[in-house]
Amino acid sequence: MKQKVAGNGILKENKKNWIEIPVFAALVAIASAVTFWLFYRQCVESMLGTGLYHSDMKAYILEMQGLDSGYSFPYPVLFKLAAAIHLVTGSFTGGAELAMALATMLLNSGAMIALKVMLDKHVGAKLQEAMPGNPWLPGILTGTVAVSLFFVSMVYPPTGIYLPGIKYKYLGVFTPNPFHNATYMAARPFAILAFFKYGELLPVYEQKNAVREHKRDYILFAIYLLLATMTKPSFTIVLVGAAGILMLWRMFRSRFRNFVPTVWLGVCFIPTFMDLLYQFRGVFVPQEGQEGGIGFTFGHVWAQYCGNLPLAIGLAIGFPILVLLLNYKELHKDSTYRFSWQVYVMSFLMAFFLYEKGFREMDFNFSWGYMYGIFFAFVGALLVLLRATANADTRKRRIVVAVQWLAYLWHLVCGVYYFWGFLQGAMYY
Repeated sequence: MKQKVAGNGILKENKKNWIEIPVFAALVAIASAVTFWLFYRQCVESMLGTGLYHSDMKAYILEMQGLDSGYSFPYPVLFKLAAAIHLVTGSFTGGAELAMALATMLLNSGAMIALKVMLDKHVGAKLQEAMPGNPWLPGILTGTVAVSLFFVSMVYPPTGIYLPGIKYKYLGVFTPNPFHNATYMAARPFAILAFFKYGELLPVYEQKNAVREHKRDYILFAIYLLLATMTKPSFTIVLVGAAGILMLWRMFRSRFRNFVPTVWLGVCFIPTFMDLLYQFRGVFVPQEGQEGGIGFTFGHVWAQYCGNLPLAIGLAIGFPILVLLLNYKELHKDSTYRFSWQVYVMSFLMAFFLYEKGFREMDFNFSWGYMYGIFFAFVGALLVLLRATANADTRKRRIVVAVQWLAYLWHLVCGVYYFWGFLQGAMYY
């Protein structure tokens, strides 16, 4: 009897893998194909200077080739990967453009895979319990969610309809997927892994012998965070701010009884701090005739692009806000979900109160961190919603879950249409 049960378990697992893996691979392949085409058009058109498919790809390609781009990019991961690919594609016509497009696509698609793995790890077992008769269905659900998240955007009305204070579709509202910025897209596999690894360490790092028992997790977190920083530092600045305040608060609350464990976790940030100091040296060294450093403001830069900030927030994170309102108790239960909101709040505070002085002021570079905050607000909301889907055992719960999925679908439909505009060469804002 035991052998029969074990045999049935193996058959179910094989069936699950034979269905789940090809479906997810097909989804990633389709997403990779359409994003590669966009990135390639951005590379080609930017080198031609046509003004279509607006992006910074020309500067990235020049940086990849070791040529003067007129900009400073002290975060080399994307450029080094593209340079390695260029060793193969360099003999082709347009080989440099092809290499940069491939590098961006590979890292962006890698982020989809990383998110799928993390969703399975955090909610896969719960979904399996809720769907025992369909062992392949939870994997397809997490895979579809993981890929679809890379196509959601802010909510916006049809062309010709204007919302009060909203000057642009994108600028001032912002999206978790700014398709015109390759370094943002490229940093996300490392950002996702760092975010989840820190979320996993939060409940355990204060325990006795945590460093010894979870040494591998500490090392992996340090590596993921450093790689994210070396691809684009915007996520790191937000995570470090949120994590630093959280760890200090816990230390004060415990009256310094967790001082040593806090220091050990802080050690993981040292390589990243050193890299940030290297990257930001230019910000604090003023250019000739220009002011340098970080300034403090009350939303002055943001106000140049948006006249209705509360509405802009709702358009950007309507889905995560709805999930929070309907599942607020999860904040107390799930440290990763709670940290996703702490990251968002930190990203908002930085974008609202801080700016780079001098010629960079109107670039609103702190908005990139805010977009990472939006992205991880969606990630946290999806974790909660997937868990709620597994627990939807009554008609009332199923209705509540359906409402939340519809809100997500609204963002996704807007995002797909937004992406379609990019494919046509439309301007991002």
